[in-house]
Amino acid sequence: MLTTERGVVEEWLSEFKTLPEASITSYAAGLKEKTSLVSALYEVIQEHQSELLEPVCHQFFEFYRSKEKNLRTFTLQFLPELIWCYLSLSTSRDLQSSGCIEALLLSIYNLEIMDEQGHSKLLSFTIPSLSKPSVFHEPSSIGSMALTEGALSQHGLARVVYSGPHPQREMLTAQNRFEVLSFLLLCYNSALNFMPAPSIRSLCHMSSRLCVCGYPRQHARKYIGVKNRIPVSSEFMVQLLTGIYYSFYNGEWDAARRALDDVLYRAQLELFPEPLLVANAIKASLPQGAIKGTKEGTKCIQVEIAPTSSRISRNAVTSMSIRGHRWKRNGILGCSHESRLTRV
Repeated sequence: MLTTERGVVEEWLSEFKTLPEASITSYAAGLKEKTSLVSALYEVIQEHQSELLEPVCHQFFEFYRSKEKNLRTFTLQFLPELIWCYLSLSTSRDLQSSGCIEALLLSIYNLEIMDEQGHSKLLSFTIPSLSKPSVFHEPSSIGSMALTEGALSQHGLARVVYSGPHPQREMLTAQNRFEVLSFLLLCYNSALNFMPAPSIRSLCHMSSRLCVCGYPRQHARKYIGVKNRIPVSSEFMVQLLTGIYYSFYNGEWDAARRALDDVLYRAQLELFPEPLLVANAIKASLPQGAIKGTKEGTKCIQVEIAPTSSRISRNAVTSMSIRGHRWKRNGILGCSHESRLTRV
């Protein structure tokens, strides 16, 4: 680490300790603008033998247990790099260097599973209904819009998935390691919208390195350092894919594409059904010619907001068709009545 980067980190460590309570909010709001500090902290995390690693992890813990949302978000952006360092050190059995990182990850986990009253949280997620339009799809593009008894019975029904309560953990073991890390990635993915570009890029790189280390593809990727295979779980890989999918359309297309290929490669080797399903679904949904770059280097996807007339089924029931049907029926009744009067 350079002397200037070390000085930036040491100043950051001492500044927060002497900060008055009234200035914490403004201090937290300005942290995201300190790009030199962020890059220096990444250097500290990546240098496993750095003497600054332990005080930095302690500072992250102080940030995360505070009530300031910006301080918690600032800590979360380093989570992918912290997870990678912990897993790589655990594989090499360097327990001394990974001790402070493990303590930080456990602290964040135990803080997240409890509410302010000290009770276990029960997380819920509502699965979107395909019968209602969203930014991802139009109901008319999926199938017929005809109203049937089955479609009406399912309309408006919401399916809710629950997660928790999660048990508190005092240490990470081989049995609970990926249960804790998967939950931490779930917390990270819930704040993806607030993550800066270096954090999203770190997530993609971490996904690639985890999935290919110890396998023949590691030589093709030219990853050096860790040569042992790092165990992963199916749930953990699904959480990785959630972040990778977000990265595709938020400025990291190339890194996300490489990470998706590597996760799919590892899922095929491990025969994990859930990651295989999610990864193949993401790969099949990627546009071929709809990605374009902007001056800022970000890329976006072109979507069709309103359905075209060719997509609307001929059997679709609309207010116009109902009125037309009523007028037609009234016309037929009127004609039959006149014919009866004529015969009389």
